[in-house]
Amino acid sequence: MGDFWVFGYGSLIWRPGFVHVETRRARLHGYRRSLCVYSFVHRGTRQRPGLVLGLDHGGSCVGLAFRVPGDLREEVIAYLRERELVTNVYLERTVRIRLDGGAIVEAVAYIVDRHHEQYAGALDPAHAAGVVRGAIGQSGNNEDYVLSTLEHLEALGIRDHWLEEVARLVAPL
Repeated sequence: MGDFWVFGYGSLIWRPGFVHVETRRARLHGYRRSLCVYSFVHRGTRQRPGLVLGLDHGGSCVGLAFRVPGDLREEVIAYLRERELVTNVYLERTVRIRLDGGAIVEAVAYIVDRHHEQYAGALDPAHAAGVVRGAIGQSGNNEDYVLSTLEHLEALGIRDHWLEEVARLVAPL
């Protein structure tokens, strides 16, 4: 089987954790990056949830596409499922993305399940910042997750105004 692509929009951008042979900027239409998932494991607990990113319906999302050698498909998909499907709040989907330069390819992406108990919906920045502030999970504190994601997006020249506002409220200068 041939090489395949994985679309990253959050922590996969700065910590993919799998072997890939190419990284390209890409856009996914029909979904947007959103802090719309209550985190009960990685960035919060059931008693004190945090918020993590999901791909939610509407708009578009600029992220990174990682090309993975076809002979590593089973290994990489197993890794991604272990990482992304801890509580099954995401749905594994094959989506069409546009790579920088214009080529359209299919990619594996993890879309939020709007019917899952962890789906937070569309939150205003102040509400999101209030949830993020002080939440801690197995992977660390929620503020670091938000700030690191934003830092990496900015380094790539990717603007996310809503996330920038949440970060400003979480860690005011």
